Amino acid sequence: MYEYITGRMTDLNPDDAIVEAGGIGYKVLISLTTYEKLNKAGSEAVKLYLYHQVKEDDENLFGFYDKHERALFLLLISVSGVGAATACSILSALTAEELTEAIVTQDVGRIKKVKGIGLKTAQRLILELKDKLSAGAAGEFRFGEAGGKPNPVRDEACGALSMLGYQKAAAEKVVDAVLKESPGITVEEVIKRSLKML
Repeated sequence: MYEYITGRMTDLNPDDAIVEAGGIGYKVLISLTTYEKLNKAGSEAVKLYLYHQVKEDDENLFGFYDKHERALFLLLISVSGVGAATACSILSALTAEELTEAIVTQDVGRIKKVKGIGLKTAQRLILELKDKLSAGAAGEFRFGEAGGKPNPVRDEACGALSMLGYQKAAAEKVVDAVLKESPGITVEEVIKRSLKML
């Protein structure tokens, strides 16, 4: 429902931030990774990518400093038994890159070190996410291709296609072709056109 919020940060804590937008103060739950980035930036003007959680008796906004962290958060909550609060705890204990590496290399011990994560949950995370995060999709969380200038639109489109099960090389080839033909188009349009060509 909500994509992002921009506004003035009036309060910052390790687990939440208050962002004033349009005269309303929104409490946004955050990971330690996002907290550290916000703290380091030291600016009142912020932009956080959102996940809106709606329960029968509660609503929460989870905020992320960048789309990469949010994408990984969404993958985590897709795993049976992993809720939004648990996913946020995992991303507080491990950066997106560290978690991706732990899942791809099937490092159960590293994931188990996260408070509240037992052996079964760690194994389930690896089982359900290793294919999505291996090779192609892992690049989504490594902020651009090695040796090249990062292209957020390209990276996001390739990451989305990888998560949909397409091979990294095939996805990159098609995305590059689409961007060469129509530079400056939106991520959504790149994905739509790429899916027609794959």
